Amino acid sequence: MFYSVKRKLPAADYVSIVASLFSEKLSLIVGAAVSAAAAWATYMHTGAPILAVIASLFLLGGAARHILILWFEKADLQPDDVVGAGFWEGCMTIATVGTALIYGAWCYISLVFITDPFAQLSSIMVSIAVLIGLVTRTFAIDRIVSLSSIAIALPLAAGLLTMNNVYYAVMGVLLLPYLFSIRSLAGNIRNLLLTAVHGRQDASRLAAELDTALTTMPHGLCMLDENGCVAVINKQTRFSFLGEAPEQFIGRPFTEVIAGARDAGTVTAATAEYIISEIAAGGHSKLVVGLVGGQQCEITINTRLGRTVLMMEDITERVTAAERINYMARYDGLTQLSNRSFFSEQAEARLKEQHAVDSAETVMMMIVDIDDFKHVNDTFGHPVGDALLIEVAGRLATIFGDDAMISRFGGDEFMVFRAGGASEALARADAEAVLAALHVPARVRDENLIINASVGVALAQGAHVELDSLLTQADLALYKAKGNGKAQYRLFHEQMDVEYRQRQRMKADLRNALGNDELYLLFQPIVDMETRKVRGCEALVRWRHNELGLIPPMQFIPIAEEIGVMSEITAWVLENAALECMNWPEDVTISVNLSATDFRDADVEGMIDNALKISGLPPERLTVEITETTIIEELDGAVKALTAVRRKGVDVALDDFGTGYSSLSYLHTLPFTKLKIDRSFVVDVTTSERSQRLLSNIARLSKDLDLTVTVEGIETEEQLQVIARTARVDFAQGYLFGAPLPRRDVAELIERVSPPTRPLLQKKA
Repeated sequence: MFYSVKRKLPAADYVSIVASLFSEKLSLIVGAAVSAAAAWATYMHTGAPILAVIASLFLLGGAARHILILWFEKADLQPDDVVGAGFWEGCMTIATVGTALIYGAWCYISLVFITDPFAQLSSIMVSIAVLIGLVTRTFAIDRIVSLSSIAIALPLAAGLLTMNNVYYAVMGVLLLPYLFSIRSLAGNIRNLLLTAVHGRQDASRLAAELDTALTTMPHGLCMLDENGCVAVINKQTRFSFLGEAPEQFIGRPFTEVIAGARDAGTVTAATAEYIISEIAAGGHSKLVVGLVGGQQCEITINTRLGRTVLMMEDITERVTAAERINYMARYDGLTQLSNRSFFSEQAEARLKEQHAVDSAETVMMMIVDIDDFKHVNDTFGHPVGDALLIEVAGRLATIFGDDAMISRFGGDEFMVFRAGGASEALARADAEAVLAALHVPARVRDENLIINASVGVALAQGAHVELDSLLTQADLALYKAKGNGKAQYRLFHEQMDVEYRQRQRMKADLRNALGNDELYLLFQPIVDMETRKVRGCEALVRWRHNELGLIPPMQFIPIAEEIGVMSEITAWVLENAALECMNWPEDVTISVNLSATDFRDADVEGMIDNALKISGLPPERLTVEITETTIIEELDGAVKALTAVRRKGVDVALDDFGTGYSSLSYLHTLPFTKLKIDRSFVVDVTTSERSQRLLSNIARLSKDLDLTVTVEGIETEEQLQVIARTARVDFAQGYLFGAPLPRRDVAELIERVSPPTRPLLQKKA
């Protein structure tokens, strides 16, 4: 089996070796001519005609191989044409082996048939010389070497063995090892070739991989030799400071490269000195340098065995993103003011500075809260609300400038902090300036808005001021400002802290009030205007604290809504009021108030169904009352829930009509069956014709809408007579008919009251 380089070499190398077989035209012609001349000389010396034939064959064989070479040159073999190279290898094998057979025949004929020593010596010498040349030229093709050696050596050995001479026979036998040694020699040369080719392949592959890595890597790379000169550099380095053609710096000292960048204005002198000093220090280091033009470059320097590698990465986008993230973490994205976290961090730092120097300066914390901001969002939409917040932030920045820190603390709440030099007079002036500036109408997205705000201010003096305490005090002052009617400011005082602590205690105790049986119901009668018979009662919840005594609803109801127990209380009121109503005559109803919290946090329909199921009360004997404020805050939830309960037969009343927006659209949107006119219309009804006409018109409108009308707050007989005479009212409610009563007393009142023996004054038709 012959060794094949076709399978061991890359296509280009195999094609190149085959092409080399056809490259020596001149040596081929000279060899053929010399061989023919030698054979012709032996012919002339011996006169044997066969030798003349052999001389002619040498010439013909040389001519044939020369023609083959010319054909090969015209074929234009491509570097990767392995199939074509295999064909031409076969052609050259046939031509070469055929020529070798002529030499072998010449030797055999000269030794066996021609006994002339000159002829024998000539044939052996020329054939051995040709064999050596042939092996040298075709060593890479084992098949040609082997077959040609056999074609020459075997006839020569056979001729020597037939000469009946022991010495010639020994020479013939020794030709066989010689034949194998020639093949082995060619194999060694071929192995050297293959090793060199494979080494070149590996080197080329590694070089290509390294070149690919250097070309495609996203970072710049520069390697310095032991002398600090640039040995390797890639094109990505141009982004940093080496210019548009970094390869021009190969072989130059890196200090010159940096100096050139400095002179060209790519880097500053300080940056250039910084980089050079870090390289000179050796070891491992990483530095970030700013380049002229705003770019940021991170340079990683590693030095080992005297060589230094610099990795240069453009981190401009990363730095920009980090700065953006840092900004977003510190500032409000809408108003661009500092956010809660950053504001607290800055204020805490200023207080610590004051503590460090034991300063006794006064600091101020102000909370600015926009009044009824939710109404703006609900009415005009969140884009208008956002624009309003930006407007407020701008006005606050104009008022305080750099004299104070301003923050959007969240939602519609803003904080202002003066670190030193504050006083009560300055705090009042600041608060008044804020209220005045915000009250100026704002043109926001084609809407004219009047901005009102409540302001809470806290002042503290000394080196041991705590930020949390300051914030709590300002928040208490804000709570007081809102509780007193909004659109005003309040300064914190100690009584607020007492009230705050009491409020916190009430929050904790109210959570357990139901379990401790501290809540109870009172019932205020609702009287028929025509018969003065009690036709219903309104259930009112009360809280008797075990230690603090009776706590008014105006105090604990807001707390219940704040801590999230209002819906539990409402459910309890519904169940107990319905159970109590079952003890009354069948024509007496019960009314229960629902809050906005109920529609937001609870299942109103489920609570009502549960109360009716537990008590067995018919739905038509239950009325649920809601205020306009509840509608404004939770319109969608109220419409859905009240529509559902109305289908069950439960009456729905609009309570305190006239104290809110008095929007007639609500009467159309929600399934109201009753309307309760607020007590504010009754106060001067006996003396004001305007109040009489207004009350009369409201009642007439309600009747036109098929609503049952109740007037609240009637305290005197005179008020009752005027209302009966001037307005079409169905029911009355107020202290004239009795204050809110406990369950036992109201039951007695219902049983005691009977239709009057005389009618009231004739009602207005």
